[in-house]
Amino acid sequence: MNAYHSKIDEELIYLLQTEDELAFTEIYNRYWNKLYYISHKLLKDTDAAEEIVQEVFLIIWKKRNSLHIQNLHQYLAAMTRYAVFRHLAKEKKFNKQENSEGILNAEVADEIDLDNKILLEIITKLSNKLPEKCRLVFQYNKIHDQSLQEVAEQLNISQKTAEAHLTKALRVIRANFGDVTHFTYFLISLLFLKK
Repeated sequence: MNAYHSKIDEELIYLLQTEDELAFTEIYNRYWNKLYYISHKLLKDTDAAEEIVQEVFLIIWKKRNSLHIQNLHQYLAAMTRYAVFRHLAKEKKFNKQENSEGILNAEVADEIDLDNKILLEIITKLSNKLPEKCRLVFQYNKIHDQSLQEVAEQLNISQKTAEAHLTKALRVIRANFGDVTHFTYFLISLLFLKK
């Protein structure tokens, strides 16, 4: 039996950071199917889902020395959802580019822009109702795409406090969603799950 198979995630993370390729292989084997499931469930596209999972593992290997992972499963799942979000954003950008070449009609591009504006408006309105620190952590992290570490430094609070504010903000915003359309909910779910 493979000695790495019995190791817990924390041990594998430590070994990965020491450039242990067998630890990386064990993480890959342990989590590939789970990440593929997440990716495919969101995209419904086998090739794109596989590509995204490969991209996630490539990033893990490239950044192995600088990773700060507390829960490997959650970290990888969040990375996968964020990669799906980026993939969808690139697709929209590509669709807009096609439109400028006359392949898509203007109404479709306008609808995509409108969806983006409505989504941002809903998120901004909901986040504006949060207490100040909660609102700032949420907006800097989710809308301005800053890491929690950057947000914590900017607001002069600990990263744990920033995480607590973000968790509270997400809980409040999700609770206030009510009658949002399925498509908007899907996009917002992706936004909430990215790190």
